[in-house]
Amino acid sequence: MEFFSVNPATGESLLSYSVWSDKRLEAAIDLATHTYCHWSMLPITQRAEMLRASANRLKNGKEGFARLITLEMGKLIGEARSEIDKCIWALEYFSTHGEQFLAEEMVSTEATRSFVTFQALGTILAVMPWNFPFWQVFRAAVPILLAGNTVLLKHSPTVMGCALAIEQIFLEAGFPEGVFQNLMIGVEPVKALIADPRIQGVTFTGSVQTGKELAGQAGASLKKTVLELGGSDPFIVLEDADLDWTVSRALASRFVNCGQSCIAAKRLILLDGIADEFMERFQSLTEALKPGNPLVESTTLAPMARLDLRENLHVQVSKSIAAGAVPITGCAPMTGSGNFYLPSILDWVQPGMAAFDEEVFGPVAAIIRVRNEQEAVSLANQSRYGLGGSVWTTDIERGEYIVRQLNCGMGFVNAVVASDPRLPCGGIKESGFGRELSDHGIKEFTNIKTIWINQP
Repeated sequence: MEFFSVNPATGESLLSYSVWSDKRLEAAIDLATHTYCHWSMLPITQRAEMLRASANRLKNGKEGFARLITLEMGKLIGEARSEIDKCIWALEYFSTHGEQFLAEEMVSTEATRSFVTFQALGTILAVMPWNFPFWQVFRAAVPILLAGNTVLLKHSPTVMGCALAIEQIFLEAGFPEGVFQNLMIGVEPVKALIADPRIQGVTFTGSVQTGKELAGQAGASLKKTVLELGGSDPFIVLEDADLDWTVSRALASRFVNCGQSCIAAKRLILLDGIADEFMERFQSLTEALKPGNPLVESTTLAPMARLDLRENLHVQVSKSIAAGAVPITGCAPMTGSGNFYLPSILDWVQPGMAAFDEEVFGPVAAIIRVRNEQEAVSLANQSRYGLGGSVWTTDIERGEYIVRQLNCGMGFVNAVVASDPRLPCGGIKESGFGRELSDHGIKEFTNIKTIWINQP
């Protein structure tokens, strides 16, 4: 069996990779387990130095890594460069602040000395998606590694070139062999891996259905799990919003990465007083997006990562139109080579339509019109997802009041929802549980251990 990398812009096959044998996988698990004993005992300052060296490796090879991302999953070359920059940011941030985040916490009790310490758990399995092939891995792995765990990466088969490049980055930065390993495996061995007593935890980013399956398997083995699943983020526009700014941010949030982002704005909820003017501007900008070769700087809309994803998207669009949504522009696959889908807008979307109820993972904006902010909040929360949400208004007190009412893990006012190494990232409901990044995320895969010492 082999994995194949395919250029989404052309359909051209890039490279193929042989799947590992059971024996090769067993050796990788053993190596990770044995390496953990040494790695976890290193001073955190030494682990941090290796993170800094990894950041330097990314800086030196930035253009090549960005090109690899674009070739394998189709994202615009400028967005690919930004993805590498964000990985560098995370590496530098945690190398600087990780020691502070994991510092022992002294607690005043009747003991001679009592404190809380944070100890690594062991080997963590990271199952990662294709849509941000570098960032998703670094976002999960950097805090886990710094805490003293080892990582086994099961990446998406469509971006195996990126997975191998990341493994090489860590090795060239001085990480011992076995601390971070890319597994050349399909989905079949994952269940057995989760059940393996040498694996101490699982972090997963991906679809809700797969997340439920992995969480169930991990629960059966009592393994710690962090899940970052799908999203259908609301983007609420109040009557007093700065339209020039808000429309430009709506375009960026909905069509970034060709709409293939969990935290992209999926449902644009517009108050009646501003809806028509917003739509006029938004449609004009949407129709101006330029599909094409993502390696060309002037291209502003990338292809979708896979043909089957484009097909699924069009089914959602067609079902929504059949249920009463109004197609404003696009709403069809592009002809010719590549996995391109026209930049699209569906208006008058309501609950019960696929564009409202499901995660729409592609370049399609769903417009929802409401009479007042109470209805906006109600419809925003009428979702099985709870990842992010944003409110747009010139009255920031009103914006904060509304964003606090949104049932989500990340709420933003007058800013696009984004992950940030300084803040916890994650969701509620069917968007998952647990947190990545920040001081909260770095402790997810640690033993939060109480130490009580009495002087006899």
